[in-house]
Amino acid sequence: MRNLAAMVAARPKVVLVVAIGLAVLFGLFGADLQSRVSAAGFTDPGSDSALVDGIVRDKLGPQNPDVIAIYTVPEGQSLTELGPRVQQAVARIDPSLLAQRVDTYWNNQPPRQGYLRSADGRQALAVVFAAGDENQRVAVFPKIADALRVPGVEVRFSGYSALADEITEQSRHDLVLAESISLPITLAILVLVFGGVLAAGLPVLVGVLAVLGSLGAVGLIARCTEVSIFAVNIASLLGLGLAIDYGLFVISRYREELAAGRTVPDAVARSMATAGRTVGFSALLLVCAFAGTFVFPQAVLRSLGYGAIAAVVLAAVLSLTVLPAALLLLGPRIGKWTWRADAFERGERRAARFWGRVVDAVLKRPGVVALAVTAVLLGLATQLGGVRLGDIDHTALPAGNAVRATVDELAARFPAASSGVTVLVHGDGGGVDTVTHDIGAVPGVHQVVQLRRDGVTTILHAALDVPDRSEPATEIVTRIRQLELPSGTTLRVGGESAATVDSVHAIVSRMPLMIAVMVAATLILLLLAFRSVVLPIKAVLMAFLSLAATFGILTWIFFHGHLAGALGVSVGPLSAGMLVLIIAVVFGLSTDYEVFLLSRMVEAHHEGADTVTAVHTGIVKTARVITAAATLLVVITGAFTLSPLTPMRFLGLGMIIALIIDATLVRMLLVPALVKLMGPANWWPGGSRRARTPNAEAMVGVGAGGLRL
Repeated sequence: MRNLAAMVAARPKVVLVVAIGLAVLFGLFGADLQSRVSAAGFTDPGSDSALVDGIVRDKLGPQNPDVIAIYTVPEGQSLTELGPRVQQAVARIDPSLLAQRVDTYWNNQPPRQGYLRSADGRQALAVVFAAGDENQRVAVFPKIADALRVPGVEVRFSGYSALADEITEQSRHDLVLAESISLPITLAILVLVFGGVLAAGLPVLVGVLAVLGSLGAVGLIARCTEVSIFAVNIASLLGLGLAIDYGLFVISRYREELAAGRTVPDAVARSMATAGRTVGFSALLLVCAFAGTFVFPQAVLRSLGYGAIAAVVLAAVLSLTVLPAALLLLGPRIGKWTWRADAFERGERRAARFWGRVVDAVLKRPGVVALAVTAVLLGLATQLGGVRLGDIDHTALPAGNAVRATVDELAARFPAASSGVTVLVHGDGGGVDTVTHDIGAVPGVHQVVQLRRDGVTTILHAALDVPDRSEPATEIVTRIRQLELPSGTTLRVGGESAATVDSVHAIVSRMPLMIAVMVAATLILLLLAFRSVVLPIKAVLMAFLSLAATFGILTWIFFHGHLAGALGVSVGPLSAGMLVLIIAVVFGLSTDYEVFLLSRMVEAHHEGADTVTAVHTGIVKTARVITAAATLLVVITGAFTLSPLTPMRFLGLGMIIALIIDATLVRMLLVPALVKLMGPANWWPGGSRRARTPNAEAMVGVGAGGLRL
């Protein structure tokens, strides 16, 4: 960090121009990102359902409709009169977009017309199977939908591509809305923290550059592998939030060094050697946390890792180049445009008095505080009992959404037209007949038809009375797989609902590996940083306690349904993919805040302080910046709760809850209480305090003057 500071100090204008120029170029490079990212990637390509769907597609063509258009006959007309106009609309579809002929009520003969017509004769269907891979089929939905519309006729769309397109478009809109709301609020908070406009504007500038750079990086990755649309959301969210947090750490330290009488170059060098090192270490911890997402087979989860790591790296790199260069050029003018010259210093003194009283109260009764906070967090975690995981389906859309209503209507009025369940049976005729009968007896199965028999292999289709991918549909898949089969008979299940079951299973089965990767990397890094065995283990346990309490509250809301109506969210199984994202983000951020807090305690101890003094110093010196950083991230992530999509509200509320719990109950109460209770054991294996100071400075980024953020 000292070498980097010296390099920046030698040519601050060049560094500033190059860094900003590269970030802008990356942003321009990612200008076409929306056309390159995927709306697919939710399924496990190596799953049993993927195997079945591949075999069935080769033998019979695709069986899972991409677009289903529901035509409602205008008053005074009949389905027969509407037929020619619908057929003209179908003919407008570019043949290169289709995998096979479009099935409509009007180009089929009885009895196939029955499943394409409503019982009252007022509605009929056109069923489209698009060509290409999953992402290509979703991408062409707007063109197919435009062609299928008939002037003067009510046309509504369902099918996997229609649902995916609706969620994708809403996600894009939500991203713009969240950033437009969070940026001005964030700037206002920073002005209050720093006491001036100029100091507050620098972190926001770095945040904007980090977002541009991370989107360009995601665009580059998208040219090499499949990247989900959700990677854009996570890159923007973390790029902005972390860059602002890192800016808060660096600028706070710089202003403190100026107030201590250092020259501008010395203040910048000192800030880089302390706060800068901590920023670099924080970024490394977060990269390790998000690297755990690479163990999953679903492209959407790996994409979250791509976007998050790109955002973390860009936020850290820009904070360690643009910020010091700007500080060198601004010098003492960093305090300009403030309502009073000592606003920042007064804020620091007020925070020190407040948090000093808090930590003194904690240290007087550490046992009582530790037991009380632990009891509260474990009590919240008990809500996790009985929770079930699912995937994103049509209930992700808000109640009243046209596509969501159409999906429900299709399942109720046209059960045979949706994806349903495809079953591949291997066995003789008697075994197949028995399996067909047993599948038909499963509650929720509308009817079972034999599509093809090829020797000992038979393909069955089970139409369902419930929407594809919904919780009842996944339960039907599980029941079919659990059927007792005749001797010599085997079955495999495919279809969209089976793909959902397999996707959730893949996430649950590989989540321990993801957690193991995060924990191992974190323990090793913290062990090197603190030269203590106890502190890293405690940090990991605190992170999981915070996570357990967070998911307990989310389960209480999204699974058990408390406050669901007031919050406007759908009740059901928790999204397994969003669960993975929150685990990675919260685990990384909680250990990040732990570093800022414990590093100050470790440094004070290495300089000769006893445990009580080290705890007091750590809390007083870091509480304000940790609280401010958490508040800023709450604002940025909280803007996503404005989205009508249940998964986005799940993410936004999850981040808000986790940050509040972690930055208050855990960091400011539980951690100091436990450090006090463990006493000398915190520093084991120990050694000379003074002799360890260089190592503490090298790994944690604290110098002789301390990490005064």
